[in-house]
Amino acid sequence: MKPPMSSKLLPPLLFLVILALFFNPCASDISNNKLFQCLSQRILPAAAVPKMVYQPADSAFTTALNNYVRNRRYNTSATQKPLIIVTPLEESHVSAIVICAKDLGLHIKIRSGGHDYEGISYVSDDPFIILDMFNLRSIDINIKDESAWVQAGATLGELYYRIWEKSKVHSFPAGICPTVGVGGHISGGGYGTLIRKYGLAVDNLLDARVVDASGRILDRKLMGEDFFWAISGGGGASFGVVLAFKVKLVRVPETVTVFQTEKYVDENVNATDMVYKWQLMAPSTDVDLFMRMLIQPSSSRVQNGKITVKATVITLFLGGSDRLISILDKELPELGVMKENCTEMNWMESVLWWSKFDNDTAPEVLLNRIPASVNFLKRKSDYVQKPTPKAELEGLWKKLISLGKSGLVFNPYGGRMSEIHPIQGAAFNHLERGGV
Repeated sequence: MKPPMSSKLLPPLLFLVILALFFNPCASDISNNKLFQCLSQRILPAAAVPKMVYQPADSAFTTALNNYVRNRRYNTSATQKPLIIVTPLEESHVSAIVICAKDLGLHIKIRSGGHDYEGISYVSDDPFIILDMFNLRSIDINIKDESAWVQAGATLGELYYRIWEKSKVHSFPAGICPTVGVGGHISGGGYGTLIRKYGLAVDNLLDARVVDASGRILDRKLMGEDFFWAISGGGGASFGVVLAFKVKLVRVPETVTVFQTEKYVDENVNATDMVYKWQLMAPSTDVDLFMRMLIQPSSSRVQNGKITVKATVITLFLGGSDRLISILDKELPELGVMKENCTEMNWMESVLWWSKFDNDTAPEVLLNRIPASVNFLKRKSDYVQKPTPKAELEGLWKKLISLGKSGLVFNPYGGRMSEIHPIQGAAFNHLERGGV
């Protein structure tokens, strides 16, 4: 889940600075031996180099490539494969890789978790190499000052688990999918269920270590505030290689509440009214309440063989069910949620619930870096700044039914996002459109 930029200082016109050092159309003519030679000269001991490099002829190459492919659209026989995959074992190795790639004119694709929708961390039209960060995944939690250093190759699941080990009332405001890589998620402006309370992940960023175009390792002080701003949602791969982030941990209550409810358009006369009113209520309600809404075609439960539209609301509330129900009864009674529809739990249980694990699943499952399945996906995101009128919603239902296997995911902003964004934060709902 990645909005295009940090909510901090979002300018009217976005700018993009591209590292020009990596592209050379003649890269396919460069021998892998030259890369080996360059790395061996810059990495000590040189014996470490064969352990971190995978070539197409190696038996482990395909496994190394596919382990972090998260969209099967970009894993076909026609998909161009990298010339080589380099998996640094230490941060200093990244400096050597950047310098050697620059000297040899190689295009680098940087991958931490591989969850980008369009495969841009492992696919290219020109000859390229993959700099895969999965070995760099250390996490250092400091509960005393409520911060953590986390390397780019760690996953969100690993980060949540390590925080949970140290504190039951701290977390980090990031995405719900545990196998998403920290490097791409934070540098790309990732968000999650705490967005209305604490903003984007980058709104809770304190420091970073980055390898620049010259191979230097820079922290926030050395890189300067412009560089630091650029990696705060603008995409780390455009400006250098992010090695690690220092993030601010946030407080979560001992008890949170979740629920999921569904409305079918053909059996609930107020389903369209609920969807319309959700647009008004979800971005303006209590900051402790996050309500995601999914709109998708579904088989009718009242007419065999008919396709209708289903609206699903999935909710996290930072508090108990009594206060949640009092808010919903006042602000969105069309949802029809009662206390018995809600489940109170601790924060870690809610992380597992949102990740669709069974209720008795142990938190250690978050340490599993490989998802249960990988699908063919096509998704894109946009911002909705005005509520869609009811009449147009009715037209949308017809369109979704005609398209078949597709859907919309609405994520409300507001709350903390309105406080950070200088112009229209309160009006934003974030929309993802997906099909498989």
